[in-house]
Amino acid sequence: MADVKLTIAGRPYDVHCADGEESQLIHLASVVDEKVRTMPGGTEVRQLLFAALMLADEAQEARGKVEKAEPQSDSLRAAVALAESREAAARDELKAAIAREQAALKELQAARDAAPTAPATVNPTHNRALMQIADRIETLATKVEQLP
Repeated sequence: MADVKLTIAGRPYDVHCADGEESQLIHLASVVDEKVRTMPGGTEVRQLLFAALMLADEAQEARGKVEKAEPQSDSLRAAVALAESREAAARDELKAAIAREQAALKELQAARDAAPTAPATVNPTHNRALMQIADRIETLATKVEQLP
């Protein structure tokens, strides 16, 4: 056990506490002392009473704020979980789309590789028809040149 000397409202107090808790106890005493000093006049007992009441009121308000904040934090946690699950689903859809695209590209490359690379053969009957057309064009060109 540790012994701590505290001063509250100008009066010294000797208090026992567990080892290692001395600094916390000194801090708490300074909070109480600060409240007591805000109490104008009255007896020391009355000042301590009002300081204790004010501190109890502040503690109750703080508990109320925590209780109000807990449902909000629960809804925020739920919103984060929903967003994370949607992100995971979107990531899975993206991976699936990438896999489909890669498969389509492989199919396209396979189709290109399988396509015939030999030049198209020219049909001899087409050659003859083309030669006849060329001859007719030459004849027409000669006639056009002879026009006055």
